[in-house]
Amino acid sequence: MSKQDAATSISASIADVQSSPDTRHIAIDKVGIKDIRHPVRVKDRSEGEQHTVATFNMYVNLPHDFKGTHMSRFVEILNLHEREISVQSFREMLGEMTERLEAQAGHIEMTFRYFINKTAPISRVQSLLDYEVSFIGEIRHDTPEMKIKVIVPVTSLCPCSKKISERGAHNQRSHVTVTATTCGFVWIEELIEIVESQASSELYGLLKRPDEKYVTERAYDNPKFVEDMVRDIAAVMNKDDRISAYVVESENFESIHNHSAYALIERNKKTDALIDN
Repeated sequence: MSKQDAATSISASIADVQSSPDTRHIAIDKVGIKDIRHPVRVKDRSEGEQHTVATFNMYVNLPHDFKGTHMSRFVEILNLHEREISVQSFREMLGEMTERLEAQAGHIEMTFRYFINKTAPISRVQSLLDYEVSFIGEIRHDTPEMKIKVIVPVTSLCPCSKKISERGAHNQRSHVTVTATTCGFVWIEELIEIVESQASSELYGLLKRPDEKYVTERAYDNPKFVEDMVRDIAAVMNKDDRISAYVVESENFESIHNHSAYALIERNKKTDALIDN
């Protein structure tokens, strides 16, 4: 008997506990693996691609009559799949996962650090700045939905503080989170640029003194409440037909309070269009 035949014989003789029936008749919405790290290549607008390490969450639904799912298959799918992860290959991975695990619904999240080489505004010195990015894919009844999530650190300066103070105004670092449901190809850089263009000022990894002067004065000339930030970003995304739905959040880590200021706007353009018609 060959080694392959022996392995097949042994596998056939081992009980498949996960596939045994369950008598409680309670379905599970999501079951799978969480926080597994894997090397990936992500499309980069300026350099073609960049290598990084992503953390994956992979889930499927489980019908009420099955005891468990086959956890090893999630890892097999991840290791056998092409390492160049894009929205398109992510979509393929979703279909493959639900098919191999005989599920009607699936969910994959891939979170990674994405680096952009930024140029300081005056000195033109270059430095890398990192952003937290997630690809989120869901499939139900063979219909996939893709989302890109970015967390963008920016500067915000308080309009009220500027108005009432004789000298200066308080500012702070803010985290703006955009989760965009896409129906066309969107670069990660494009979402980041939308956020940075609407902030009091964008951030840089390295600034010389002339740059620091420019950034400080730009923020002072461009004050934004947390409400202004989410509204201005939403206004830009409303005009982009490649984005069918979005959530925009802004959290300002206040410099004169021991709490954060927070605002959120959520819109589904498809639902809104049906209501309008």
